[in-house]
Amino acid sequence: MAMGAAATAAACFSSASTGVSRSRVRAQAKSWAGGAKELVQSGAVKAVRPRDAAEAMSAEGFQLLDIRPAWEHGRAAVRGSVHVPLFISDDDMSPVTLLKKWVHLGYIGLWTGQSFTKMNDRFLDDVAAVVAGKDAKLLVACGEGLRSLIAVRMLHDDGYRNVGWLAGGFSKSVDGDFADVEGESKLRYATIGGTSYIFLQVLLLLQVVQ
Repeated sequence: MAMGAAATAAACFSSASTGVSRSRVRAQAKSWAGGAKELVQSGAVKAVRPRDAAEAMSAEGFQLLDIRPAWEHGRAAVRGSVHVPLFISDDDMSPVTLLKKWVHLGYIGLWTGQSFTKMNDRFLDDVAAVVAGKDAKLLVACGEGLRSLIAVRMLHDDGYRNVGWLAGGFSKSVDGDFADVEGESKLRYATIGGTSYIFLQVLLLLQVVQ
């Protein structure tokens, strides 16, 4: 019952920073994600399934890097993970941005609960401030594995060579994949908000999903 990949991509990529066209942002994001897929396919970046993540962290020394926005992280997060959002709230109040926010709310925000965001220009600096150098083994994770692909590509391009990618994101996890989860939601549902969240609660109440 996790939000579909297309919806996540739309929510993520429609959060263009002011002054940059949506089509340009989509094209750039596609390029980053496409490059990351090549890194995964070549073995330069290790793909780790959620069910194998605990072993990768305990036996191989990977540190979980959660790049989801603050509202998703606040709903459910793996205790001890490092949180550095790739997308942050866009607080610009210019007329153009306000119009974009209104369109975003009508097309995406009401249904998914996703707020209007922009890319965190300090993402690489923020990561560098909380990890032990570029030799650190980082398992990069987001809700559905799309935003984390962008982060993987950015980190690799910046010189990080021990990077893993949580394949499919937290939405593919099940109870027990991560032993110590904090927050009000299950990890696999933390990306769902807005009207979708209301429907989810009804389905959980009816035990249609678990």
